[in-house]
Amino acid sequence: MLAVTGCGMDQEIRLSDDFGQPVISHNKITVVSEIKEEVSEDSLSIDQIEIENEPVKNDISVVMVGDILLHDPVNKVCHLEGGGYDYSNLFANTVDEIEAADLAIVNQEVIIGGESLRITGYPAFNAPFEIGDELVNAGFDVICHATNHAMDRGGSGIRKCLEFWEENHPEEAVLGIHDSEEDKNEIYVYEKDGIKIAILNYTYGTNGIRLPENMPFAVDLLDEERVCADIKRAEEMADFTIVCPHWGTEYSHDVSTEQDKWTEIFLKNGVDLVIGTHPHVIEPVEMRVNEDTGDEMLVYYSLGNFVNWTAGEGKGTSDRMVGGMARIELTRGDDGGVRIEDYGVRALVCHVSRERDQMSVYRLSDYTEELARSNEILDQDGSFSKEYCTELCNLIWGDTWD
Repeated sequence: MLAVTGCGMDQEIRLSDDFGQPVISHNKITVVSEIKEEVSEDSLSIDQIEIENEPVKNDISVVMVGDILLHDPVNKVCHLEGGGYDYSNLFANTVDEIEAADLAIVNQEVIIGGESLRITGYPAFNAPFEIGDELVNAGFDVICHATNHAMDRGGSGIRKCLEFWEENHPEEAVLGIHDSEEDKNEIYVYEKDGIKIAILNYTYGTNGIRLPENMPFAVDLLDEERVCADIKRAEEMADFTIVCPHWGTEYSHDVSTEQDKWTEIFLKNGVDLVIGTHPHVIEPVEMRVNEDTGDEMLVYYSLGNFVNWTAGEGKGTSDRMVGGMARIELTRGDDGGVRIEDYGVRALVCHVSRERDQMSVYRLSDYTEELARSNEILDQDGSFSKEYCTELCNLIWGDTWD
């Protein structure tokens, strides 16, 4: 007796005998143990079986963008006359790609302490709760909060921020800041289709602001002993480990000695992917190889800013308006291990304007010369243009970007 199962026009055809053993084996034709519909051997010919040559894969798409840096002009433009803030336009031109990813990560550069702690920009930032709501609306799943500005409102800022996330968006993974030692000891693991991905987030420091004596667990710092211990646990819990370090030298496109040191530490401890932030400009992307094991580790040294309106002026200011969206495809190989199938970086441009409905982040590929001529960063650096942004991406990323 033969059995066939399936549903709809694009159904998968699977044949078995009464004992669940395969009678035809070819790619998608597999064993089935439950008979849904009976047919005779004469009534089914091999021509009626649609053979699919490509085996089914368990793939996961990962994206990450750089710093959400809410300078005063950004907050001023997004402030509503009746009170509150509307940041939705910042993400309007990238939300489709962020939402489409299985796993979307963002670096929330500034603490979200709400209006009771006073909304401020540089140098001691504090953001309104509305930016958190908009990160969720934009499709982000993981919020990285371990930055040099994490302590700008002290322990109160940390607590207010975590309360906001827990009360309003408990489904979000919030990394890098904690309100207890117990929370600090947890390793976040994302899981889809049986693939487990651990994500860790650290910062080099907190602008000289000490952690409160009663909150030594408040921010995850790049402490080698702690980081190595965390990575070891992550490797035991997951198939793939991502580290998001806040590191490097501000406004420098070059990989610093400190970044290189930490890259080697991550590599030797088995990390698979590193996506960095903090320099506020883009830095190179490269694949590093562990000489002892042959294992590879992909490194995005800096994704630059996602959104900002820097107060800088003159040469190099335009560089801060160019950011990147890391794009990685993961798959489970024949050996059972999870590996990087493909990767690249999407070039982004922050378009600033005193009109809220005009301020937004664009893909560079969608950005026009006309838009570039209306970007108000030109008042601070007259060299800004689409061509300038394109040449910068070519210089730093080579053929890795699109």
